[in-house]
Amino acid sequence: MTRSLSTPVPDDAESLLGGALVVPPPERFGFPADLTAGPGVGVVAPFDFAVDRELWRWVPDEVSLYLTRLPFAPPPTAREPAVALAEPAAVAEALRDILVPEPSAVAYACTSGSFAAGAAGERGLRAAMVAAGAPAAVTTSGALVEALDVLGLRRVAVAAPYVGAVTERLRGFLGEHGFDVVAERSLGLVDRIWQVSFSEVVRAVLAVDSRDAEAVFVSCTNVRTYDLIAPLEAAIGKPVLTANQVTMWATLRAVGVTARGAGRLLLDHVA
Repeated sequence: MTRSLSTPVPDDAESLLGGALVVPPPERFGFPADLTAGPGVGVVAPFDFAVDRELWRWVPDEVSLYLTRLPFAPPPTAREPAVALAEPAAVAEALRDILVPEPSAVAYACTSGSFAAGAAGERGLRAAMVAAGAPAAVTTSGALVEALDVLGLRRVAVAAPYVGAVTERLRGFLGEHGFDVVAERSLGLVDRIWQVSFSEVVRAVLAVDSRDAEAVFVSCTNVRTYDLIAPLEAAIGKPVLTANQVTMWATLRAVGVTARGAGRLLLDHVA
């Protein structure tokens, strides 16, 4: 006699294996019998990162996202905040917290922290991440370089929330990689960047765009941009690259997965 699902299930495992309880095969529900967890990618974010949900929006359903943060660093600091976020040892230490579920790649999701020490500093961050156990390492600034290379673009306008001195470091970093920053706009912020509004982002992008720019980059992973990319691209007729977009695009690309969602001029491009 087949036991109904409403019948109390005995604790005796032998009676279950003996056929008292009929368990439908997973194929009956449309799942393959050998279904396991899909790939995962890790993300190390600054301690004040406040837009976790935005990262998830680029991730396909079959991919897991393992997120951790750098240790809290109380202000004031004697250095620029961007420099304080550029320490390879701190990033590597935080990365170890997400190695247990075996991510296929790990990103350091901080634009200023990955360009503050220049091209050599960005390479050093990735090297430290790999040495700490990351199978593949991505940084936001490195992802920007990768995206511009894939799109074949050399001239970019930059909209950034930082003070001017930090934005100048970004200009220098891109210059080291052969890119020309044709225009820049800085909002002058040093903290609480997650509070930058959509209208501020739109105004900054439209103000900094110029005929000379082949693309506009919105810097800082603490700035929400997912819902703005497509309408801004339609408005200015060129790629709008953003920190979180290029970070997730490059990290997923490193494991052979296509990012989903906003910013089709990058996501649909086939290198």
